[in-house]
Amino acid sequence: MIRIATLIAAAVTLTAAPAVAGNYSAKPINPSNGRIIARDISWNCGADACQGSTEESRPAVLCQGLAKRAGTLSSFVANGRAFNAAELAKCNLSAKGVNNGATAVANAN
Repeated sequence: MIRIATLIAAAVTLTAAPAVAGNYSAKPINPSNGRIIARDISWNCGADACQGSTEESRPAVLCQGLAKRAGTLSSFVANGRAFNAAELAKCNLSAKGVNNGATAVANAN
């Protein structure tokens, strides 16, 4: 009887938990209304912010994908946690219209 209970417990442990969607929001410096499809997320953007939800679990990649299409972001929040200045700066290197080569040269001097 103990063996059967152990096998049942092991089977329950190995059962995959359902994926939970994460919630994200961002504020582009130059906001625009509409929908932006970037990577694994569909962003709904308005005058104040862009909102999105996905099961993707790499916030930095989602941030970079939005920055590529929306431009420089003034903030990015993943599941209630705001990106710090360093994370946001790294994300914004992907921003539309940013000259990454000039930024790298300026930072090296």
